[in-house]
Amino acid sequence: MDEVAKAVEECARAAKLAAPSLAAASAEAVDAALAGMAERLLTHRDEILEANQADVERSKAEGMSAGLLDRLTITPERLTGMAEQLRLLAGAPHQERSVEVSTLDGGLRLVERRRPVGVIGANYEARPNVTVDVASQLVKSRNAGVLRTGSAALGSAQRLREVVIAPALTAAGIDADCVQLVPRVEREAASALVRLPNLVPLVILRGSGDSTRALATEAAVHGVRTLAHADGGGVLYVDRGADVTKARDLVFASLDRLGVCNRLNLLLIHENIHDDVWPGIADALAERGVTPSLAPHEHAIGYEWALDSDREATVTVATVGALADAVEIANEQTSGLAAGIATEDEAAADAFFDGYTGTGVFWNAPTRLLDGFKLLAVPETGINLDKVPGPRGPVTYTDLYVRQYAVLPA
Repeated sequence: MDEVAKAVEECARAAKLAAPSLAAASAEAVDAALAGMAERLLTHRDEILEANQADVERSKAEGMSAGLLDRLTITPERLTGMAEQLRLLAGAPHQERSVEVSTLDGGLRLVERRRPVGVIGANYEARPNVTVDVASQLVKSRNAGVLRTGSAALGSAQRLREVVIAPALTAAGIDADCVQLVPRVEREAASALVRLPNLVPLVILRGSGDSTRALATEAAVHGVRTLAHADGGGVLYVDRGADVTKARDLVFASLDRLGVCNRLNLLLIHENIHDDVWPGIADALAERGVTPSLAPHEHAIGYEWALDSDREATVTVATVGALADAVEIANEQTSGLAAGIATEDEAAADAFFDGYTGTGVFWNAPTRLLDGFKLLAVPETGINLDKVPGPRGPVTYTDLYVRQYAVLPA
């Protein structure tokens, strides 16, 4: 076994050994661990920011794009936000562990028991806040975890585990080994993580579409299930019934950050309102420093600019002749992450909602809201786009369980 695969397997085995300590932990212990993480984020603020600054400076010297640097950076304000999210998660209700389903013949009861998966893996790139987001969701759902982040954020992630996550677990009486961080920077570590069905049966995948799809395919070959957050890109359709000022404000609000999956990526404008709405929209784009990609396009209309390090400050703009055209483009030529409509016409909004099949749909609201914390007041492990039964949209601790059916005497 090569050294990278060996390191991943060692983490997986340690997590599995520690998993029963977390699975059996009381709700009070779990919430104490999360509250402890929040407190330690603040008391160890300087250490964490110092480690993150080292990651940022190294990545900047290596030529990382502005959008990716933004993802990598933990600002003091973001760190405070991370702590607040942990406090809210500590106060969130726990998943019901047993749910009465029905009464069977013979006076028997059918109960659905909700059990932890055991050990869940997570692969993500240069976003150190995700280390805390995922670890906290796993702890709340009583699942052990093996986290693997990219080389750019590894220093930040290691410091977060060392001074925040592990000590808080220990103080709450939970085996700190239940949250592991792969110490290797090689990309092969991601492949190794999806080859351990007996140790890590489920892996959360976050990253670029191509790399995530490749890992999902490899995981399937090895019998490992995945929850994948691959492609992104928000769509906004400006209907002929739109309010011009609201449309302008929606565009502006949708571009507050460029290196995120739910930002505005494709703007579709009804031809009847284009000339009225365009001056305001062009002004909003200019104010955000974003360039419109206008027809004729030399790229796929749903091309995800957030993943383009050279041109991420770009939005594709196209004119459509009807609402149905906008729906078809959003369904067939984009990732299916999220789409919104700007309109004052309720019938148009209803038609858009009925027609769009993606994960999130919005009326006079930015797709930036498709986020676990913004929608559900808890951090997310990622946004799942699968068109199959199961977790879809922001995946949180309430989704990370497996069913067990129990039949008991009345």
